[in-house]
Amino acid sequence: MKDELTVVTGAGGFIGGALVAEFRRQGYGKIRAVDIKPVEEWYQVFGDVENLVLDLNLKENCETAAKDAYQIYNLAANMGGMGFIENNKALCMLSVLINTHMLQAAKQFDVARFFYSSSACVYNGDKQRDPNNPGLKEEDAYPALAEDGYGWEKLFSERMCRHFHEDFGMYTRVARFHNVYGPNGTWDGGREKAPAAICRKVIEAKVSGRHEIVIWGDGTRTRSFMYIDDCVKGIQLIMNSDILEPLNLGSSEMVTVNQLVDIVEEIAGIKLQRKYDLTAPKGVMGRNSENTLIRQYLNWEPNIPLRTGLEKTYAWIYDQYMACKQQPVAMVQ
Repeated sequence: MKDELTVVTGAGGFIGGALVAEFRRQGYGKIRAVDIKPVEEWYQVFGDVENLVLDLNLKENCETAAKDAYQIYNLAANMGGMGFIENNKALCMLSVLINTHMLQAAKQFDVARFFYSSSACVYNGDKQRDPNNPGLKEEDAYPALAEDGYGWEKLFSERMCRHFHEDFGMYTRVARFHNVYGPNGTWDGGREKAPAAICRKVIEAKVSGRHEIVIWGDGTRTRSFMYIDDCVKGIQLIMNSDILEPLNLGSSEMVTVNQLVDIVEEIAGIKLQRKYDLTAPKGVMGRNSENTLIRQYLNWEPNIPLRTGLEKTYAWIYDQYMACKQQPVAMVQ
């Protein structure tokens, strides 16, 4: 397999870039990395990889991406944190073009294996009203009441993968990601997720001397957060498994938003006054990954402690933040 062509779409993004890096580390000789962003905006770029800038909303570009591939990891999508998802529902829905065209291209070129990155946003919202969420089982996606926009697109694309397997015999695998975080990801600009946003806000408070932080919501909502190394390992395990159904890929270590802030404050060595913005996008009350099936199928589950992952993430974002502050301001003529 390492001598065959592996294609990663969304490779200029956080998870895609980490996946390409891991394939290189493992000795994969032929990797095609594809993203819509200019290469200089990719989070990780490697000179020994075939890097293509393509808009995969377009069918012909998906054919270019898929040609000669042995396996495809389709991570390309319009997405971000809750602020982005709630304010860009149509844009998130349009990602259905990407997976549909990539599946068609994979079928056209007889691609042996196809992986699709879904999301915990597919789960029924009525099952996420309790902050003491016992964990979302894979069966809880139905009856369907997904996150408006982004979640519905992911659920539809899951079904598309299923039917391409049933109707055309394609090898398709699907993982439902639960809040992935870590270095080399989005940490500002509006698309960042909670761990990166909290790290940045704590760093801003510490550097500026203004010891306060604005938290979206009242801080009692619960989530689990999976470190990027666990995500990359899980992707490969699921791709190379016999599992046909979508599978949770997430940590079961659930915390409140307030507890998430507590951990980052401890890492930074600071305590901040908290202000709660009850008008900001907040998402569901409680979401956690129920990992019985992944343990049963793979004898493994994401296991890197949140504190451990946050220490690495905080250090990386701190370096990025300070580097940005030290950039010279262009003179205005």
